[in-house]
Amino acid sequence: MSKFKAFLKRKNIVFSAKRYGIDALSAMAQGLFCTLLVGTILNTLGTQLNIGFLKATVATIGSGDAAVSYTIGGLASAMVGPAMAVAIGFALQAPALVLFSLVPVGFATNAIGGAGGPLAVLVVAIVASEFGKAVSKETKIDILVTPIVTILVGVGLAYFIAAPIGKAANFVGSFIVWATELHPFLMGMIVSAVVGIALTLPISSAAICAAFGLTGLAGGAAVAGCCAQMVGFAVMSFKENRWGGIVSQGLGTSMLQMGNIVRNPKIWIAPILTSIITGPIATCVFRLEMNGAAVNSGMGTCGLCGPIGIWTGWVEPSAKAIENGASAIVPGAIDWIGLILVCIVLPAVICWALGLICRRLGWIKEGDLKLD
Repeated sequence: MSKFKAFLKRKNIVFSAKRYGIDALSAMAQGLFCTLLVGTILNTLGTQLNIGFLKATVATIGSGDAAVSYTIGGLASAMVGPAMAVAIGFALQAPALVLFSLVPVGFATNAIGGAGGPLAVLVVAIVASEFGKAVSKETKIDILVTPIVTILVGVGLAYFIAAPIGKAANFVGSFIVWATELHPFLMGMIVSAVVGIALTLPISSAAICAAFGLTGLAGGAAVAGCCAQMVGFAVMSFKENRWGGIVSQGLGTSMLQMGNIVRNPKIWIAPILTSIITGPIATCVFRLEMNGAAVNSGMGTCGLCGPIGIWTGWVEPSAKAIENGASAIVPGAIDWIGLILVCIVLPAVICWALGLICRRLGWIKEGDLKLD
């Protein structure tokens, strides 16, 4: 046993909640931010501001009916799996060959995992990194052994667990669909809270909403919940993260706080309560519907996709929304006021106030919300 412990120490393999639940998770969120979310922001800017080079196709993969065209933002978003995996390996202090080998591991895992892709990448990349570190520089043909072991372990594990993790994530979607059949007040509370939590967790709220075609009032509640998490965390943590935190969380992702949430779950109380409050306001007071592309229901203020989805749903509802009974409308003053209040103003004010209470109660201490 002592020899094994000495081996682990020499290889810098540390089995700890901090390394896997905080360091790796925080790094993974940064990888997701630099690809999927930045790509989404670039695509949104290109579309809404009519910026030619951001709208232009820069690469086409495949041919005929199977061809897929990518913009700059699209290419960035497509690399989310590899970026998350490499970020995790970096956090685990993996050597270069292991890091490079995590690129195909992350791509395969995220593709197989579907809505549970990020969570699957977290598990698989940790295991693949540690196996890669274990064999690194142990042989004279390290250039072959380390990549082969890392890739085989990673992709092999992904083959067995990524799809089940994706199915588990879809149970969240099934629960959301059940909630949509409730009274608008209860539906607003549940959908807003659950989708908001999913957005911050290492699963894809956007993929869940897209898979279940979440539009209409339920889509509006989902947008409210996501905005409550993103804007809420951004404003609540302004003391620690200043304007950089406003941008990275408010326009990026609240998942950046997951490492801090693992360290102190109480920091999540204010954003979750905020989503429970703003959800029914969206559904019962303003009757706010998200009838754009269903994926926007799970995006929140990332690239302002949630609010933009509501606006596009007013003027040109998506096919899924039309199928569910939606039609184009001319938005009035109340519609615009509701959009601004639910997506930005109320999350900022309510979460800031609740966060202040949490700080005074000692539930949030200095530095608990600080981003790395």
